[in-house]
Amino acid sequence: MKASKLWVILLINFLGTFTCEAQSWQSMADSVKKEYLFCWDNYKKLAWGFDEVKPISGQPFNWYASTLYMDKIDALDGLYMMGFKNEGNEVVKDLVKNANWDKDISVSAFEINIRLIGGLLSSYEITKNKQLLTLAKTLADRLIPVFSTTTGMPYRFVNLKTGEVKGTISNPAEIGTYIIEWGTLSRLTGDKKYYGYAKRALVALYNRRSTLNLVGESINVETGKWTSTSSHVSGGIDSYYEYLIKGWLLFKDEDLKNMWNVYKPAIDKYLLDKVASGWWYGYADMNTGMRTQTYYGALDAFYPAVLVLSGDLQGAQQLEQSCFAMWNLHHLEPEVIDYKKMEVVKGAEAYALRPEIIESAYYLFTRTHDQKYLEMGKKIFNDLKLYCKDSFGYAEVSDVLTKKKGDREHSFFFAETLKYLYLLFDAATPKHFQFDDYIFNTEAHPMKKQFIGK
Repeated sequence: MKASKLWVILLINFLGTFTCEAQSWQSMADSVKKEYLFCWDNYKKLAWGFDEVKPISGQPFNWYASTLYMDKIDALDGLYMMGFKNEGNEVVKDLVKNANWDKDISVSAFEINIRLIGGLLSSYEITKNKQLLTLAKTLADRLIPVFSTTTGMPYRFVNLKTGEVKGTISNPAEIGTYIIEWGTLSRLTGDKKYYGYAKRALVALYNRRSTLNLVGESINVETGKWTSTSSHVSGGIDSYYEYLIKGWLLFKDEDLKNMWNVYKPAIDKYLLDKVASGWWYGYADMNTGMRTQTYYGALDAFYPAVLVLSGDLQGAQQLEQSCFAMWNLHHLEPEVIDYKKMEVVKGAEAYALRPEIIESAYYLFTRTHDQKYLEMGKKIFNDLKLYCKDSFGYAEVSDVLTKKKGDREHSFFFAETLKYLYLLFDAATPKHFQFDDYIFNTEAHPMKKQFIGK
């Protein structure tokens, strides 16, 4: 056989294999879309005037005394991404007509920011409906009182009607997770005060790091004194680090990059733990660097994605393998494990439908194109369908050992878990979404890159 003819045959075979694989992952992406619509239709049918629908009982659920449109706003950009334009337009119409922040309720500023302000801003950039931007701005204005401390670090709670604040003892995550949303708000409105509030909080926290360049678990925002010196990358600290690297990538503010560059070596030196079961990030005291616990959990699984964004691809790959081992212990990840024993920590047996391991798989696949991350996502998706799907949606699991369910489907299941699964599988198809000019906030709402600087 002539060489030229052999090359043609090999090329045809390669393209055939590539096309087959692309079709397979397109089918997986379509399956995720089907589940998204299943959950959405049940929410719409059973809980339209409320925040969420309970997936087992079908009952409506509100976070507070009245709705803040949690599912509607958290799901909105996902509806558009997956091609459910009519459903998305219906939500926009409803929000424009009915959304109202003049409510006498005390809310978590952190949760309101990442879910509602983040969701409204990303959906505005998709639809260009200026009323969504207005809703985001007016909601942010009602959160401003949390920044009234002398330190610049925000209180945890604010009453949307009265502006009364509370929650003196906070944590790095709730202090340092504003710059993406408030920076985007400054970009879109031209008012730099929003970026200023968020950055002042980041700097204030950075200035209170230990001599080892670590932060603790909780701090008094009025006095600036640490109330817990436990350091880790888990809940309560996680998105603080995430927003430094993402804030740099989004706005090119060198100060944010420099802060991250100070923290990263300290995190690797004192928290990274290479043991027989894999690479993990455990707990240590922020002042001494002494190891305190060999704990790692579902929330920590965001960190491989951060490592990818920071350029540490090897560390990200090693850590994601550990995350997947944690998932496969019981085919759903628990809230926390002891990674030396590879056992679930007592009292931390729940799986709340968290997305972080999928988020990291998505980032790793887009950088490496290694099919193992697609297979990882497929395993996770199949486990979710097997153990979490119920009559009216997907239910959290109160105990991963027994697979006993709880009657809750958090709005981040729309915003992150299903969205990242869809984006992971979609990334393996020829006409996939490309987010080179966007950064996802911690609730997976994409924000467009724009230089702001200092």
